[in-house]
Amino acid sequence: MTGYGFRNVVAMEWIKLRALRSARWALGGGMAATVALGVVAGYNTRNAGGDPTSNVLAGVALGQVIAGVLGVLAMTSEYSSGLIRVTFAAVPRRSLVLGAKAFTWGLTFLVLGEIAVFASFLLGIAMLRSSVPHPSLGDPTVLRAVAATGGYLALTGLTGLGIGTILRHSAAAVATLVGGLFVLPVITGAAAHVTGKFMPELIAGNSLAAVKPVQGFTWSPWLELGIVALYPLLLLAAGSWLLERRDA
Repeated sequence: MTGYGFRNVVAMEWIKLRALRSARWALGGGMAATVALGVVAGYNTRNAGGDPTSNVLAGVALGQVIAGVLGVLAMTSEYSSGLIRVTFAAVPRRSLVLGAKAFTWGLTFLVLGEIAVFASFLLGIAMLRSSVPHPSLGDPTVLRAVAATGGYLALTGLTGLGIGTILRHSAAAVATLVGGLFVLPVITGAAAHVTGKFMPELIAGNSLAAVKPVQGFTWSPWLELGIVALYPLLLLAAGSWLLERRDA
């Protein structure tokens, strides 16, 4: 590939993404499941003094798993199929490949994630009982919660991409991702008041998707989102460093 640049490699990665029928089905199914869980949560919300916004965004618990696993497979599937050798032969600058892949998949996760959480909010709120307050996107705090939740899904997908780049093995990378999201918070539950502010899954449920402050998560939600963003940034930086120093 002569004279390749970032735009050329992004176009190549976009072609690969569109060619993956399984990815399209998984992304569509993940969006549908996220919205469906939001609708169910809205229908089952009865506490008038609670946080309906956080309730109808409950589907993010499933959405983050799907985004993270797809992020892992975006890299590990190329190793298992051998396509990665073809990619690196065409584009010897491996960090450029990873940057283009992160941009392509990250943007896809962000757009679809925002669509899913906004649809989940609107349909979930529509299912609330008349006795429960109906929050509106006209409230900046509510809008922030919904938008930040969509951003969280994109960051989780990029976290999976970073883990997949480092480990290169699908099963190991998925186990690491799921363990970090769900098992680690349980193991450290006794110290959650200290460590919870640094754990993505707890941040999502108690800060990003919450309108009302949750005990132990009193930092700014934007600061908490920045903490979540550090994970994929560090993982992708480490993955880029490793790509340049080992064989495909």
